[in-house]
Amino acid sequence: MLLWILIAAMTAAASLAILVPLSRRRTADQQTPTPAADEAVYRQQLDEIDRDLERGLIDRTAADAARTEIARRLLAANERREAEAPRHQSTVSLRTGQALAILALPAFALGLYIFLGSPNLPDQPLSARLEAPTENQTVEELVARVERHLADNPEDGQGWAVIAPVYMSLGNPQASARAYANVIRLLGPTVERVTDMGEAMTMANDGIVSASARSAFERAVGMDPTAVKPRFFLALALGQEGKTDEAIAAWETLLEGADPREPWVPVARAELERLGGTPPTLAETLRGPSREDMDAAAQMSAEDRQAMIAGMVEGLAARLQSEGGSPAEWQRLVRAYAVMGEPDKAHAALRQARDAFGTDQAALGQINATARELGLTVP
Repeated sequence: MLLWILIAAMTAAASLAILVPLSRRRTADQQTPTPAADEAVYRQQLDEIDRDLERGLIDRTAADAARTEIARRLLAANERREAEAPRHQSTVSLRTGQALAILALPAFALGLYIFLGSPNLPDQPLSARLEAPTENQTVEELVARVERHLADNPEDGQGWAVIAPVYMSLGNPQASARAYANVIRLLGPTVERVTDMGEAMTMANDGIVSASARSAFERAVGMDPTAVKPRFFLALALGQEGKTDEAIAAWETLLEGADPREPWVPVARAELERLGGTPPTLAETLRGPSREDMDAAAQMSAEDRQAMIAGMVEGLAARLQSEGGSPAEWQRLVRAYAVMGEPDKAHAALRQARDAFGTDQAALGQINATARELGLTVP
């Protein structure tokens, strides 16, 4: 029904766009004196001159001059009448075109809709669309579906946990922050939840770490002093508050021992340089295969290549178990097992790495971050 109302309104607007200018022009033409009326006035003036001359009110010279002027005007009016005759003759054509425009435009729109549209398709209200299978729904419909569920079940913490990151990805950090607050209220605080809520608050504040966001990040650091993300935002907040020395120290501490391949590292180094600090020298990228190894691998079959990769991973695992290694090397081993589809070995490597760095909170933080990234259970 709404579609037909919109079509009727659009047709009326289009018709008015044609009718209003035509009606204004017609009114203006009716208000303008016609040449025929001018000719009648001029002829009456000629008769009055003859009567004034007979009564002696004017002399012959003045009468001749007046006749000449009026005759000139009479000729001009006659020429205008002859020039405007075709325009008056086209009045019928104009009215015909006007009527055709009024009638043909709606008929054309209706025919076009019947041909290209779906007039027999039943209405699909939002409630019906939300009941459709999820694979056939758009992101907006899925969000509306979750929002409707949460409106009926506001105490569903898992529902808030589902929609909170979606709001963030859709560019609505205010709604995301409110959703994370509900998640924390209903399901309890974790480092990730509290940090994500603070991040949403910061994004909603145009990148400025507000007092509420800072409190959330400090709470997350209190729960896990090695967590990188809340410490990143706290260092950013110190720089925004003008506490340059504290901010430099925070960035240096955050970058110490960091893996240079982490996506946040270039941003942290840039912020440190902007404040006048000197970025620390990061560990070099782990040694990869040589050119000869790559050339040899290119000539192998898929099975041989997979066997070679498995042998390299097992060699790394044997060396780490016997000689130990850096946190980055243990991260590399855990990641390799996860990519190869061997979760049991990945979890075993994770436990060995945590045992190797039992008291080193910074190293444990890096290893735990890799495990969470890979979806592994962190003890």
